[in-house]
Amino acid sequence: MSDNQGLRGAVLRAFAGQKTDVFVAIGVIFVVMMLLIPLPTVLLDLLMASNLVLSVMIILITLYTKRALDFSIFPTLLLVTTIFGLALNVSSTRLILSRGAEFNGKIVRGFATFVVGTSGTEGLVIGLIIFIVLIAVQFIVITKGATRVAEVAARFTLDSLPGKQMAIEAEYNSGAITEEEATRKKSDLQKEADFYGAMDGASKFVSGNVKIGILMTVINIVGGLIVGMMLHGEPASSAISTYITFAIGDGLVSQFPALFISTATGLIVTRAISDGTFGNDVTKQFAAQGQIYWVGAGFLVVLGLLPGFPWYVLIPMAALLFYIGFRLRRREQKVKNFEAMEAEAAQRPSGEPAEMSPIVPLDQLSIELGYGLIPLVDKDHGAELLDRITRIRRESALELGLVVPKIRIVDNMRLEPAEYCIKIKGVEVGKAVIRSGLYLAINPGNADDEIQGESAVDPTFGLPAKWITEEDRDRAERLGYTVVDSPSIIATHLTEIIKKHAHEMLGRQEVQKILDSLRSDYSAVVDEVTKAMGTGEVQKVLQGLLVEQVSIRNMVPILETIADYITVTKDTTFLIEKVRQTLSRQICLQYADDDKVIRVLTIQPRLEQIIGESKIETATGVMAALEPGIQRKWINSVANMIRAVEQVGVFPIILCSEAVRALVKASLKRDFPGIVVLSVPEVVSNANIETLGEISLEESNIEQEVSQ
Repeated sequence: MSDNQGLRGAVLRAFAGQKTDVFVAIGVIFVVMMLLIPLPTVLLDLLMASNLVLSVMIILITLYTKRALDFSIFPTLLLVTTIFGLALNVSSTRLILSRGAEFNGKIVRGFATFVVGTSGTEGLVIGLIIFIVLIAVQFIVITKGATRVAEVAARFTLDSLPGKQMAIEAEYNSGAITEEEATRKKSDLQKEADFYGAMDGASKFVSGNVKIGILMTVINIVGGLIVGMMLHGEPASSAISTYITFAIGDGLVSQFPALFISTATGLIVTRAISDGTFGNDVTKQFAAQGQIYWVGAGFLVVLGLLPGFPWYVLIPMAALLFYIGFRLRRREQKVKNFEAMEAEAAQRPSGEPAEMSPIVPLDQLSIELGYGLIPLVDKDHGAELLDRITRIRRESALELGLVVPKIRIVDNMRLEPAEYCIKIKGVEVGKAVIRSGLYLAINPGNADDEIQGESAVDPTFGLPAKWITEEDRDRAERLGYTVVDSPSIIATHLTEIIKKHAHEMLGRQEVQKILDSLRSDYSAVVDEVTKAMGTGEVQKVLQGLLVEQVSIRNMVPILETIADYITVTKDTTFLIEKVRQTLSRQICLQYADDDKVIRVLTIQPRLEQIIGESKIETATGVMAALEPGIQRKWINSVANMIRAVEQVGVFPIILCSEAVRALVKASLKRDFPGIVVLSVPEVVSNANIETLGEISLEESNIEQEVSQ
C-alpha cells in the first residue's frame, strides 16, 4: 500500500510540475504579445494589480531568504518582471493616447488622484515633482548601487572560486567531510558563482527599466498633448491637466513595482555573507551591544535641551533608547553570570569518579606521519600527498568496486621525523622511513648497472633499492631503475595495502549501503537475496572475492548468481566459486597480457586428486589437510615452478579444476599469498591459454607418502 501511495504521489507531483511549466510558458508568450495587442481597461487593471503584488512578493521573499542560492530564479524572474512591466506600460500608453480624457483605467487614475489630488495646477506641479524625485532616487541611488554591487560580487565570487574548491578538497582529504558533502559543497559553490554572474547581467535590466520608464512618461506627456490638442481638439489647459495627470499615474504604476524590484536586487546581492534572514540578522546584530543605546539616548537628551528643537519628541525617544539599552545590558549580565557559574562548576572537584565517555571507534584507515613529513600534507607546500590519496580512493572504487573509507591523516610525535605508519582499525599494517629530499631508485630486477646511494628496501614490494639525489635521477632511470619521490612511495604503499586488506574494510554496514543503493533499480534481485540470506553472509561472499583481488563493482551479476544457487546451498566457498565463474570474462581480462594470452601452470591430475581428498571443513572455510611430507614437497615444487616462470618475466598463475581451486589457494596462502589460482570454468571460451609447465611430485614419492 505504501509503495502505491508513493507512486501516486510521484505521478501527481510530476503532473503538477508539467501544468506549472505549461502555465509559465503561456504566461511568458502572453507578456510578449501584450507589447502588440491592445488590452481592455479591466484586464489592464487586473494585470497592473498582479504586477504590484508580484513585486511585493519578490521583495518579501528576498527579505526572508537566508542565502542567495535559495532564490536562484531571481535573475530570470528579474527579466520576466521587467518585460511584464514594460508591456503594461506600453498597453496603458496606447489606451491613454487613444481615449484621452475618456480613459477609465482605475489603477492609473487611482495613483494619479492620490499623488496629484484635486487642487488644480498646484497639485499637478507637486505630483510631477514627487514623480521626478522618485525616479531620481530609484535611478541614481538604488539602481546604480545595486548594479555596482552585483558587478563586484560577481567578480570576487569568480576570483575566489579556485581557493574555495581547494579548501573543500582539503576538508575531504582530511576526513572532515564525506564525499557526498564535498560534492554538494562544490555544486553549491558553482551555483553561487553562476548566480552572481547572472545577477551581474540581470542588474542591467533594472537600470534599463528605469530609463525606459522615464522615456515612456515623456512620451505620454508630449504625445498626449499632441493627440489631445491636434487630433481630439481639446483646449490646451484641459489637455495639459489630463495627460500630465495620466502620465504621472501611469509612471507611478510602472515605477512603483520597479522600485520594489530594484530594492530586492540590492538586498539579494548585498547579503552575500549572511547566514540568516534579514530580520534575524537585524535583531542579532542590533542587540549585540547594549551600551550604544545609552550613548544614543544621551545624545537625544542634549539635542532636546537646545533651543528650537522639539523636546517633546526627542526626550521620549531618549527614554525609549535608554530602556532598550537597560534590557540588553541585563541580558548580557545574565549570560556572563551563567557562563561564570558553568566555569566554576567545571573546576569544582567532584567526590565521585567522572563518568567515562563512550569509546570512539577506531579509524578504518589512517596514516600517521612524523613531523618531518607534515609538509607533504600542508596546503602551503602543495599538499601533494592529499591529491594522491584522493586519486587512490577514486581508483580503488573503480578497480575493486569498494569505496575506501575516509583516510585520516594525523601527526605522531612518537614516530621518527621521516617515518610514516599505515594503520587499519588502529593496527599497524605498514611502516617505513623516508629520506627527505632524496629519491628512491628501485631495482625491478633488470637494471643494467649499480648506482651509488644509500642501500634500502622498497617498503611496498620488498625490492632492493637505493636513496639517490636529484642529480643521479636521470642516470638511474636510464639504467633501468624505477625512481620515485616521497609522496609516490607512500601512495604506492597505501594502494597495495588497500588491495591486500580490502576485505577487512568491507563491513556489514558497507554491504548494507551497497544493497540499499541497488534496491531502487534492482529491487527484485536484492530482495530475493536478502530474504534468503543475511547481510553477514553476503559480506562473506564479497570478502572472499576481494581476498583474491576480484572486483565487486559488477554487483548485479554477483547478486543474481547468489540468488541462483542460494536455494541449493548457503556454503560460502561454493557461492564464491560460482560467482567467480559468472565473472569469468572480467577475471580473464584481469590476468591476460597485451596479446590477450593467459600463461598458466597446471597441476598433475594425480596431485589434484590427493589435494581434493584432503579437504576438511573448518569454521573459516575449507582447507587442504595434506600429509606433512606431501605438503612440504608440494610447496617446494610450486616454489621451483614460480621461480622458473618469473625468470622469463611472467606472472605466476595456476590453473586447476573447479573442485580443488579453493583448496589449492588455501594450501598456498601462507607461503605464496599473492599467487593467482584459476579454475577451468573461469576461463572464457575465446581466451588464449598458454601452458608454461606442470606442477607435479614424483609418482613413487606420492604413493609412498599416501601409503604411510
